[in-house]
Amino acid sequence: MILSPNRSHFGGSCDTARTNMLASLRSRLERLETPGETHVLNRVPLGHAAADAALRGGLATGAMHEVFAQGRQSGAATGLVVGFAGRLSPRRPLVWVRQDFCEIESGALSMSGLSELGFDPRLMVSVRAFNVDTALRSTADALACDAVGTVVLEVWGEARQFDLVASRKLTLAAQASGVSCLVLRVAAEPQPSTAETRWIVQAARSPPARSLGPEMSWCAWGAPVFDAQLVRNRHGPVGQWIMEWKCDERLFSEPAPYPQPVAAAPVHRSHQAATRALQRRVG
Repeated sequence: MILSPNRSHFGGSCDTARTNMLASLRSRLERLETPGETHVLNRVPLGHAAADAALRGGLATGAMHEVFAQGRQSGAATGLVVGFAGRLSPRRPLVWVRQDFCEIESGALSMSGLSELGFDPRLMVSVRAFNVDTALRSTADALACDAVGTVVLEVWGEARQFDLVASRKLTLAAQASGVSCLVLRVAAEPQPSTAETRWIVQAARSPPARSLGPEMSWCAWGAPVFDAQLVRNRHGPVGQWIMEWKCDERLFSEPAPYPQPVAAAPVHRSHQAATRALQRRVG
């Protein structure tokens, strides 16, 4: 009799535990979906005054943010993600989870490029995932480690696995550990999710560097400039801004005006000729 417990008793206990678990999950999801300030968010200012005002002080930590490339401008989207990671956790490890297909389409991540953007490549751990399912599991595991500062999930194309349920899991994991999650999407259209913010980015015109003088400005790299459109903001308005990333200061700002030299007007223009003739008659 010791090895044959009452089935109805144990079945009732299992049902009760399952009901309690479902109720707990529903409660957590309700808090997640509630537009009010039920979950206190710490924010890190980006440095761009207008963007920070829309974000109520800056980008939220311990939350999930989505960055979509406009068209196939994966380079611009990657640069913005690096800037966000540099602001969210500049001195803590960054785990970058990439679907294998991303490297085929966009190329490998450049450690020298990260360094030029002001990010220490020694803090980055790169994870290559065979498919989207593996990438999602690896991201969730990384988010559970509170020693990590930020986790980047890079997925290529329209991934059906990255649905509303998957985004909820990542958001809950980020909230539980306080680790920020940045989802980089290329060649994909935005879908419903629990992201705190959603950005669509493309490259903007970058003026040449002034450090080498005007005679050498044609061969100098300019500061990265992004045309960033905030299309989802759970706790504030949306907007679109031109954001310049200052690599040395590791913050965003409004780009400084760039004066363009104006060519002198040619002397053979008809209106100038008439003006000179009138001056001769008057003189």
